[in-house]
Amino acid sequence: MTPDLYSASPELIADFDRVRQRALVIGIVGLALCAIGWVVNPEQFYRSYLVGFLFWNGVALGCMAIAFLHQLSGGAWGIVIRRILESASRTFPVTLVFFLPLIFGIHSLYIWSRPEAVAADHLLQHKTAYLNVPFFLGRAALYFAIWLTLSYVFNKWSLAQDKTEAEPWLTRLQILSGPGLLLYGATVTFSSIDWVMSLEPRWYSTIYGILFIGGQGVSALAFVICVIVLISARAPMSELITDRHLRDLGTLLFAFIMLWAYFSFSQFLLTWAGNLPSEIPWYIRRMQGGWMWVGLCLVLFHFALPFLLLLSREFKKNPRWMGMVAGWVIVMRIVDLFWLSAPANAATGLSVHWLDVAAPVGLGGIWVAAFFWQLKQRPLLPIHDPELEEALEHGRE
Repeated sequence: MTPDLYSASPELIADFDRVRQRALVIGIVGLALCAIGWVVNPEQFYRSYLVGFLFWNGVALGCMAIAFLHQLSGGAWGIVIRRILESASRTFPVTLVFFLPLIFGIHSLYIWSRPEAVAADHLLQHKTAYLNVPFFLGRAALYFAIWLTLSYVFNKWSLAQDKTEAEPWLTRLQILSGPGLLLYGATVTFSSIDWVMSLEPRWYSTIYGILFIGGQGVSALAFVICVIVLISARAPMSELITDRHLRDLGTLLFAFIMLWAYFSFSQFLLTWAGNLPSEIPWYIRRMQGGWMWVGLCLVLFHFALPFLLLLSREFKKNPRWMGMVAGWVIVMRIVDLFWLSAPANAATGLSVHWLDVAAPVGLGGIWVAAFFWQLKQRPLLPIHDPELEEALEHGRE
């Protein structure tokens, strides 16, 4: 196995460039529409933009967490997707830039940032030690500093493993992955509280961060499957990635969807059973004015439909079907983030603005272009990973 896996397939490079160029065009057009939306309706722009940022930053975070998880658990399933996970984790500089416009929308999004609102609300006054703009921005800087550092070190050591032998880099990657997962869990929990839960600062949930962790796992795996389906159509990956690898990834996606559904239902059940006036209004708001139909859509199409499809072994072996269901799950992940955040600032019932589509698509185009640029930079397989041959043999069995 040579480091230069691209040399066997110039068609694969052409595919990457073609997807990257198209994604970049879509991203530029989408962001141009967002700029128009910002001029026309800045408050709606920030609401829609937040959903797009949360999703694509969540894909990068989920990929990094799965890379850490594989280093700790091992297994053939993670070898064929390791380069995809690493490439996604190297997009944090892009998502950091994505975050910057939200700084100017703090007062539009978060009621706790408005002095007049805090002055009229005793509960918000008690929370000002945590919910204030300087501390909010400082925490965001800390989150990105941690994510960028973890990504940089992990990718640096992974590249060093490619250039030399597995040891001692394998041990270093495993040592990094344990604390990395802990830091991931802590930062995602606090960032979800800061960026989404604090949209409704009178409400709280102790399971909120776990819900976002599960959702990011689903988003990351769905994106990875889409990329695997694309690259497995060309040599040399067409000879290395088999239907067994695809089935393993489908099973893992099935497990993460079950996990997300469990967390979501647990939060609903605990909140409803508690029957506390401070907690119930969050769900009541999402069960009125048309929002109930969005929640029902999530139950049917984010959970039930993928659950039933991914039960089938034959379905999970078919690249086209798996690509379709993974793409559908990506759409439903954006809908879920919309359902979590949009009702907080909705004056009336359900309303879908064109910016709700333009913002995720525009940010997604730029992010996908950056991802495929990163994917071209290294071999598609970790050539000195001690589990590489086992992973390839696993696919041939």
